[in-house]
Amino acid sequence: MSSTCSSKMNILWYKLIMLSFSHYFALIGIYYVLSLNVNWQTYLFAFLLARGGNLGVTAGAHRLWCHKAYKAKLPLRIILCIFQTVAFQHCIYVWCHDHRVHHKFTDTNADPHSIKRGFFFAHMGWLLVHKHPDFTRLGKTVDMSDLEADPVVRFQKKYYAILAPVFSLVVPTMIPWYFWNQDLYVSFCTAGMLRLVISFHFTWTVNSVAHTWGTRPYDRSIQASENQLVSFLTWGEGWHNYHHVFPWDYRAAELGTFDNWSTTFIDSMAKIGWAYDLRTPSSKIIQERRTKTGTDFESSQ
Repeated sequence: MSSTCSSKMNILWYKLIMLSFSHYFALIGIYYVLSLNVNWQTYLFAFLLARGGNLGVTAGAHRLWCHKAYKAKLPLRIILCIFQTVAFQHCIYVWCHDHRVHHKFTDTNADPHSIKRGFFFAHMGWLLVHKHPDFTRLGKTVDMSDLEADPVVRFQKKYYAILAPVFSLVVPTMIPWYFWNQDLYVSFCTAGMLRLVISFHFTWTVNSVAHTWGTRPYDRSIQASENQLVSFLTWGEGWHNYHHVFPWDYRAAELGTFDNWSTTFIDSMAKIGWAYDLRTPSSKIIQERRTKTGTDFESSQ
């Protein structure tokens, strides 16, 4: 693996343009919010849509499909797939591939959003440039056969270019306009773009903030840290030092923290039989790892 943490970055101009426009319309959405042009129904709808999209990423793409931390029956997989499509963060297959590479080659050039390449790069810059050659080369070593065998994942991947804009932009824009007479452009800028951009940045804090600030009680040798703010924003994904040590734990945290709503959701699905085989390490294994490699010092970078 190459020793340097940087390489010539070739900008993906179409992604730069797309993200620039999405942020532009999100700013207009903020203007409409501040000028009181948004119906309360639109606020509620946008919030529920954002939380649904978040669950599609956390409980779906992340804990179910990427780390196989639990199993889900077909109805739940379909629901989580729809929610993940609403989030507009690549199809499940690509999302999981990138994340598996991130875990396997954390903080190296092969890591798609390595914090070693800078805070902005880890947050969103990695989406705007071509992948590092190490990612391209070593990413081929990651096994994706389980996702290739899942018909839900295959269907979404095949039709993602159509499904994502419809579920994430068209439907969220049309529902407020049709059902409670919200102005169409206001609906697009708020329930569509503003909701989407805020959700993007919440998710990206896991790659940037939670790899920069926080404690490392489970493994002091890695950048991933415990960050309660990130956990609050992402419904439980900020206990990141623990997650990198035990990525297969369906809780993504040791304790049942009040902000880990993704775990609450999975537990609820388990009660009705839609989620099963929930994986978690014993308290003895966790304590042994803390004693061996952990520390409670505040990370500083």
